[in-house]
Amino acid sequence: MTARHGALFEVEFNDDRSVLDILNSIGHMPLPPYIDRPDEDADRELYQTVYSEKPGAVAAPTAGLHFDEPLLEKLRAKGVEMAFVTLHVGAGTFQPVRVDTIEDHIMHSEYAEVPQDVVDAVLAAKARGNRVIAVGTTSVRSLESAAQAAEKRSH
Repeated sequence: MTARHGALFEVEFNDDRSVLDILNSIGHMPLPPYIDRPDEDADRELYQTVYSEKPGAVAAPTAGLHFDEPLLEKLRAKGVEMAFVTLHVGAGTFQPVRVDTIEDHIMHSEYAEVPQDVVDAVLAAKARGNRVIAVGTTSVRSLESAAQAAEKRSH
């Protein structure tokens, strides 16, 4: 350990393996507080969305866990268009609010990647008068941030 920042630790690895390989071999899957049991090896596969692609999140974006391939296919068959973002949920995702004033609550940063084709799909849907439904609060924050950034660029 090279430093500590509250409940977070900064470490330096002296190993030939990649950081991801080390974390996969010794790390534990963080489970939300409502799953009241220790993590199990099966959680690495089961506690993941079917559309996840890129490693990097501290935990799965839980709002999408109930979507499976058959459900996604049924939605597509009904004409539902889908676009996907990359969310790397941060370490504070399970952190309870411990302050009286919400503005005093400190959130850890989270990485979100909203590709231009997703921005274009959202704008096209809105232009047609269609609804845009985001699954999960992190997805909503990501889309709102991308929309704000696009609006600033256009002015």
